[in-house]
Amino acid sequence: MQFKKILTITIILYIISNVCYPQNKSIELVDPFIGTDYHGHTFPGASVPFGMVQLSPDTRQTGWDACSGYHYSDNSIAGFSHTHLSGTGIGDYGDIMLMPTVNNNKKTKGNRDNPDSGFRSRFSKDFENATPGYYSVLLDDYNILVELTATNRTGLHRYTFPKSKNARIILDLSHVARKDGHNNTGLSLEIINNSTIQGIKKTSGWAAEHFIYFYAEFSKPFKKHSINDKENISFAKGKDIKGYFNFTTTKDEEILVKVGLSAVSIEGAKANLESESLGWNFDVTKEKAEKLWSDQLEKITVEGSSKANQTIFYTAMYHAFLAPNTYMDIDGKFRAMDRKVHESKDFTNYTVFSLWDTYRTLHPLFTIIEQERTNDFVRSLLNAYETGGSLPMWALAGNYTGTMIGYHAVSVIIDAYMKGINNYDIEKVYEAIIHSSNYNRKGIKAKRKNALEDLMPKAKLYNSKFGFIPADLENESVSKALEFAYNDWCIAQLAKALGKTEDYRIYTERSLRYKKYFDESVGFMRGKNENGTWVKDFNPKFSRHRRDQYTEGNAWQWTWYVPHDVLGLVDLFGGEKNFVTKLDSLFSIDSQIEGEHASGDISGLIGQYAHGNEPSQQIAYLYNYVGQHWKTQALTDSILTTLYTDQPDGLSGNEDCGQMSAWYIMSSMGFYPVCPGETRYTIGRPLFDKTTINLENGKKFIIESKNNSSMNKYIQSVKLNGIELTIPFLDHKAIMNGGQLTFVMGNSPNYKLF
Repeated sequence: MQFKKILTITIILYIISNVCYPQNKSIELVDPFIGTDYHGHTFPGASVPFGMVQLSPDTRQTGWDACSGYHYSDNSIAGFSHTHLSGTGIGDYGDIMLMPTVNNNKKTKGNRDNPDSGFRSRFSKDFENATPGYYSVLLDDYNILVELTATNRTGLHRYTFPKSKNARIILDLSHVARKDGHNNTGLSLEIINNSTIQGIKKTSGWAAEHFIYFYAEFSKPFKKHSINDKENISFAKGKDIKGYFNFTTTKDEEILVKVGLSAVSIEGAKANLESESLGWNFDVTKEKAEKLWSDQLEKITVEGSSKANQTIFYTAMYHAFLAPNTYMDIDGKFRAMDRKVHESKDFTNYTVFSLWDTYRTLHPLFTIIEQERTNDFVRSLLNAYETGGSLPMWALAGNYTGTMIGYHAVSVIIDAYMKGINNYDIEKVYEAIIHSSNYNRKGIKAKRKNALEDLMPKAKLYNSKFGFIPADLENESVSKALEFAYNDWCIAQLAKALGKTEDYRIYTERSLRYKKYFDESVGFMRGKNENGTWVKDFNPKFSRHRRDQYTEGNAWQWTWYVPHDVLGLVDLFGGEKNFVTKLDSLFSIDSQIEGEHASGDISGLIGQYAHGNEPSQQIAYLYNYVGQHWKTQALTDSILTTLYTDQPDGLSGNEDCGQMSAWYIMSSMGFYPVCPGETRYTIGRPLFDKTTINLENGKKFIIESKNNSSMNKYIQSVKLNGIELTIPFLDHKAIMNGGQLTFVMGNSPNYKLF
């Protein structure tokens, strides 16, 4: 097979697709390989916005950088599976893996260090390509061109084979995303006929009980098949199942495989496939996926700045829309937290809620450009409460994982409600929110209740007894307490809006408990023991993974986490002067991190500011609260232009299901949600000459930056619909009403701007 010929065909098909579906330039600027190197943990494969299927190559199963199944540094591929997580710090999924081969009868995939030990294949980056909704690679060991595309609930493979009497497609049901702690609990494979198969995959991993049903068809009948080492049997079940399907192929012959998925049943997988399949027309399916992405990327468009910055922006948009994922069949059936099948008549159920990360920026972004979908997100979270007994912290495939801290489903829901997104039962929501805040285990139906230990920690009991969380009785006490305080503030705002006066008083008091952890003698938030004494041997640079006072960070990064009461924090420091001096030192002190923090989350450092992890990400905007807005403008410019690039290692930390990308999107527009739950955003530094937000209500909100350049990073003036802003804040209603925010930029600060 001549690869030049394939490239020519690919180019022609791309031109045809543009004729059939006129697209904006944004889709051409997306690079799905951004974030696949370093610790970004993204995947390059094919998906549609918020899709159930993420059809992508699997290159590794071990180590922290295997979380998405793919790492840019790898040079061999084990296969192509249909489910992946984008940017997480824990791995899971990797379901229903297919791999085409030629003249290789090995039964296992082998390993990265020695691809010849199995059926995996080497590949070259020169012949690997990814665009929204499409992925392709040439498998060097077999001279097979693999192309992948997807619909919401189905994956479509196109394999271009060389001439061979021993062409084979392998189905490895045993493959899981990671080898440690991720186990197959029940697999089955049934051969329906010589072109149709179906089966079940159940696993236990980060998601304690994960169900995947599949139904797959081949475009060409296989001449023979085997399951494990048994030929021509029609059914097998167990914990290690692989199917081998053999063909004779001519030169450049194409064989396609289409796969429908369901978390409910094989019948559901078949119905999903039949409903969404476009026959065997790979190119039309690819074009449909590209059209979905083109429309999605049109929700915000940018002009000006550099091509590299536009690539970063549109790739950030792409990553922001990969999750949460649809978790419901075409007929409305889905598997809920009680592990039972439920049916929705009026909302789409979603999963993959990385709430500790995404409540900060991704979900506030959705309140602007995905309001209808946000209603469904809230209803999905509420359904988790109704079927599982609690709002989730990190919801994965209908499972509680108990991952991270706080109860940030509360802030996502309340932020939506305060912004007028309210198509759900608010009294039921309020019940769920109060339940979460009080850590009431009654009614919890999770299969593995210890997965909810972070939801129901001893800490809250201590909180009610002592008025604080003792560091000698609870790990990560400071971080947990600060997040509880913020979540409680959110609840207070909803209680006030609903006229629940006593609850408003209670939760307002709880929201101020952050003050108990501030040690004015050292100027940091610090752990306090049960007897009221401060934890000894304090070192603000010290971080010990999961066994310290702080979560994925140290005192330098966590001291600023009071988004709901920044001015109260200023008072703790003794006023604005002391606050600014300390804040300045955060960004100027050396970047050495001491201790045993092993996860790699403290990254993207400017001084002790760590942009690669979420606790730091609002800090640069705090200068706006103390009259030094020009420092916010300089710092956000620095973060935007140095900690994001258009290269595979272009993310300074885990993507975290869209959070890192959402920070870039919001900040590059020139405003940011420091405190989700309130309706205002604070002003930063607009990166592009013109940004247009195309709202669902048909209106446009335009951000124009005059005299903008890399040197002109300081705001000289800013007007909303022709009227000067007198404070560095912008209300949500101003955006949703449509209009224009106009900046005039310059190369030196305007100290009298606000």
